[in-house]
Amino acid sequence: MPDKEVHQSGDIVRLIDIRKTYITGDLQVPVLKGIHATVKRGEFVGFIGTSGSGKSTLLNILGMLDVPTAGQYFLEETEVSQLTDVEQATIRNRKIGFIFQSFNLFPHLSVEENIEVPMIYGRIAGRIRRKRALDLAQRVGLGHRLGHRPTQLSGGECQRIAIARALSNNPAFILADEPTGNLDEKTSDEIMKLFHELNREQGVTIVMVTHNPALGPHYDKIIRLRDGRIDETLLEWEVKKQEHAVFKEIEEQRDKAEVEINEVTQ
Repeated sequence: MPDKEVHQSGDIVRLIDIRKTYITGDLQVPVLKGIHATVKRGEFVGFIGTSGSGKSTLLNILGMLDVPTAGQYFLEETEVSQLTDVEQATIRNRKIGFIFQSFNLFPHLSVEENIEVPMIYGRIAGRIRRKRALDLAQRVGLGHRLGHRPTQLSGGECQRIAIARALSNNPAFILADEPTGNLDEKTSDEIMKLFHELNREQGVTIVMVTHNPALGPHYDKIIRLRDGRIDETLLEWEVKKQEHAVFKEIEEQRDKAEVEINEVTQ
């Protein structure tokens, strides 16, 4: 993918030794076994793992739908595990934009009304909600569909509604759970292109959780999960990508040195 400018610096997400163990009677089942990870502002990060890797549990913790058994989760500068349930709900609505595989739209609401839902919970004034919903619908290519209901739209259009809804409260980051899982290949490509436009052109921070390793080249950074731990093994294309970055840096340093030499000798 082309290079991009990260619009702001700093960590949006910091996970420090995150562990999660489920207890059933006398049985303890460790699912996450010490996860360390960061997501920087403006990054497009993919958490990739097969079934049983712990990615769904990590998704729930990232989305503040569950709490770790041990470890620390910082969202921007806030350690969310120290908050009350009400405080977590407030931050979850304001700071995290959710996108689900199954869209999770209200079938009886229009496109515009679905986009407005998080803003209603955020107690945003109606006039501001409607204007922002219109802006967001146009941003994702649905400005001409405002009055339609989800049942009148294609899967790709429904996912575009979900993306607009996720952006409605200007969240710290978008958390996408298998957002192309229910879409055909062509529509999946269109949705991934939209994610890239939001990320690269508008600086939206995106965290995507998926089982699909084929999506790997789309991300700025991949965090691969295996058996509740981060797997540091690189795939062949990742090695080549790193080599390309090193060669590019060497060429830039060489060009800079040549310019400096020419300036001195003139």
